[in-house]
Amino acid sequence: MTIYLDVILLENLCMNYIILFATGIIQKFNLKQWRLLCSSILGAIYSIFTFIPLSELYTNVILKIILSIAMVYIAFPLKNIKSLFRSIILFYLVSFAFGGCAFFLLYFIKPQDILIRNGVLTGTYPIKIAILGGILGFVIVNIAFKVIKGKISKKDMYCYIHIGLKEKETVIKVLIDTGNLLKDPISGMPVIVVEAKELHDIISDKILDNVSKILLGNTSILEEMASDDIPKFRIIPFSSLGKQNGLLLGFIADYIVIETEEMKRKVDKVIIGMYDKALTKNGAYMGLIGLDILERCDKNEYFTNVKEPY
Repeated sequence: MTIYLDVILLENLCMNYIILFATGIIQKFNLKQWRLLCSSILGAIYSIFTFIPLSELYTNVILKIILSIAMVYIAFPLKNIKSLFRSIILFYLVSFAFGGCAFFLLYFIKPQDILIRNGVLTGTYPIKIAILGGILGFVIVNIAFKVIKGKISKKDMYCYIHIGLKEKETVIKVLIDTGNLLKDPISGMPVIVVEAKELHDIISDKILDNVSKILLGNTSILEEMASDDIPKFRIIPFSSLGKQNGLLLGFIADYIVIETEEMKRKVDKVIIGMYDKALTKNGAYMGLIGLDILERCDKNEYFTNVKEPY
């Protein structure tokens, strides 16, 4: 059987690109096409060595692992070793899924001129199978990970938010609360509930110590302060936190940055509701953020990727 190295290169380039693309989409990386292409080319070039002399040297397990690490490192914007390790594991899982889909198609097509050498397929059908298997695998893997991600683990229940106001900023650990659908009734802006005492870096202590009095209509506290020290307040009704028909004193932040392991994005048009009691007894978190805000973040609705400084 005649083997064409250019065909092998093209087949593996396509498959590597699809696998890397799927791995990046699942992790919600901001993908750069040139990085995916460079990584795919590296993997495709490596596949050629399996069909030339001294191929045993290039098919060594350790060398294959090093190649995988290099491909993942080139393809994705990784922050640390933990992110690299997670991406490599996911890269292998996606590869196995795609490989399974390809062999599934081979089982039904049953081509007679297929050659498999060190895991590399070549012949009449592989380029078609690579594309069809990649598409089928991408759909299956994407659906599977969406289902898995829908079941939020305890670790995924928390994230950090950076709240900016008048050139000041504070960082707060918040719980991702699926039941928090609180919005400002006038503007419709989503509300993130935060313990008032955690805002002392950006809000005057005089305001924080008298949240209840301000809600009762005692505005003399605000009249004593300079206008520059007073944010744009909102009165927000709520029926939760162990209280029916309650009120929260809120303000429009200059910006919010939501930070999770997967992303870091700047958010506009969000209100911070100040809760004058503790949300937990053990201090596991100091705020509540609605899951709908994170879902909008995934859809890029008035959210932007950020790079420090923001």
